[in-house]
Amino acid sequence: MKAIRIHEFGDIGVLKLEDLPKPAPAAGELLIEVRAASVNPVDYKIREGKYPPVTADKLPVTLGRDVAGVVTAVGEGATDFQAGDDVFAMLPQDRGGYAEWVTAPALVCARKPATLDMVQAASVPLAALTAWQGLFDHGGLEAGQSVLIHGASGGVGPFAVQFAKAKGAEVFATASAANRAFVESLGADTFIDYETERFEEIVRDADLVYDLVGGETEDRSWQVLRRGGTLISTVHEPDAARAAAAGVNASRYRVQPNGDQLREIAGLIDSGRVKIAIDRVYPLDEAAEAERHLKDDHVVGKVVLKVA
Repeated sequence: MKAIRIHEFGDIGVLKLEDLPKPAPAAGELLIEVRAASVNPVDYKIREGKYPPVTADKLPVTLGRDVAGVVTAVGEGATDFQAGDDVFAMLPQDRGGYAEWVTAPALVCARKPATLDMVQAASVPLAALTAWQGLFDHGGLEAGQSVLIHGASGGVGPFAVQFAKAKGAEVFATASAANRAFVESLGADTFIDYETERFEEIVRDADLVYDLVGGETEDRSWQVLRRGGTLISTVHEPDAARAAAAGVNASRYRVQPNGDQLREIAGLIDSGRVKIAIDRVYPLDEAAEAERHLKDDHVVGKVVLKVA
């Protein structure tokens, strides 16, 4: 099978298209013929050696955490699926989706949303689970509360806006003016142009700040939270002293694969309450250009590799 691997850390030149044996599913696993795999910031961070869980002693590795495809074999005990099922999944860290075939634990898989094609479905798992777990598992967002979402137009932000609205929260969302119409179409109650507006002059007593940006944006976010509110970051660990001074909870988290949550997300997609935004699609052998585009250009939505 064809797969994109790295044998060393570096720029996009270290991405190599290679021939590898087709894997076989272990007990509790599915063998998936990959039709599409999405590209996420974690992929180029791994490639550059900037993602601590992947160290030089673990190389070579196949990149890619998201897949959509067709089940072709089922390992012993994976009774919830059968050959021929269309599925999507966020993969564990020990395997990669930039490949024609991949095995995945059945517990991290879910049936593909019926209303999406394979490319659209592959764009969902990591970004959607990141938003879901940040808002609800870590942020504790509930109906009737308010949330400020920083970075609402990228890969994770659009899911965060739509999930928060589906939950019944009031959503404030920051992005550039060029993305106003897009973010408002997702259901944001208040759009804030971060280039010309100060969000701290608009948002007061928020229950949750969901920060996908970090840096100076995070520094200015403490003041918009109510006492007892929460700041959740995907970027770095928030300053505990600042959180204590503001009387709020604050933490960083890493997303985890979760098939049950993907099933809930698929239901929201098929009900029409969550839309998918694709920025650009590349063939598998152009994975290097896909990673360059994601890192260097202004991307709205997800970048996806079409594998088959």
